[in-house]
Amino acid sequence: PEVCLRLEVGPAAAVHSPLAVQNGFLHMLVHSYTAELFMSFLTNLGPFLEDEIIPEVIPMEIEVVDAKITLKDDSPRVYPTSPGPVPITLAVDHVIVKRRDDGVFYLTAPQEEGSSKQEKPVSVVQEQKAPAECVLAAVAAGTRGLQLKEMPELQRELQTMKIALAEANMDKARLLQEIRKYNPLFQL
Repeated sequence: PEVCLRLEVGPAAAVHSPLAVQNGFLHMLVHSYTAELFMSFLTNLGPFLEDEIIPEVIPMEIEVVDAKITLKDDSPRVYPTSPGPVPITLAVDHVIVKRRDDGVFYLTAPQEEGSSKQEKPVSVVQEQKAPAECVLAAVAAGTRGLQLKEMPELQRELQTMKIALAEANMDKARLLQEIRKYNPLFQL
C-alpha cells in the first residue's frame, strides 16, 4: 500500500509519549508515492489550514519512503514569448517527521546502527533558492570509506556549492527574462 495509518490511544500509547495516552499517537507511512501538483494548489491551501481554535497537540510520526512530487507553475505567463517555468521535482529517499509533546516538528533521517541520534526542529519555512530538481537522500553507501571527520566538512562544502549554483541559475534566468522583455526574439 502507498499509505498506512495507525492511531493509538490509551495506556498502550504511553510507549510513544506521556501525552499520547490522552491525545493519541498517529503513525503514518507513505511509500512509493508519486504526484504532480500545481503551484496554485499549494498557494490555496492556506485558508484550509487556518482555524480560530488552537488545536490539541497530537504526537505523531510521519515516515516518507521513495516519494517523488513534481510541482508545476500554472500561473499566467508575464511574458508571452517566455518558454515558461521549469517544473520542480522533490524526490525523497527516506525521511521521518516527528511531532513531540511540545508541538514542535522534527525532521530526521532514519538512524543506522551505531550512529548517534540527531534531530533538528523544523521552524518557520524560509525562502530557499534551489535548483530545478532537489533530491533529499540518506547518506549513500559509497561514503562509508570516508573518514567521519571529513564528512561534515564535505557536506558543508557541497551545500555551499549547491546554493551558489542555484543562485547563478536564478540570476541567469532573471537576466534572460529581462533581455527577452526588450527583445522577445533573443536566443543564446
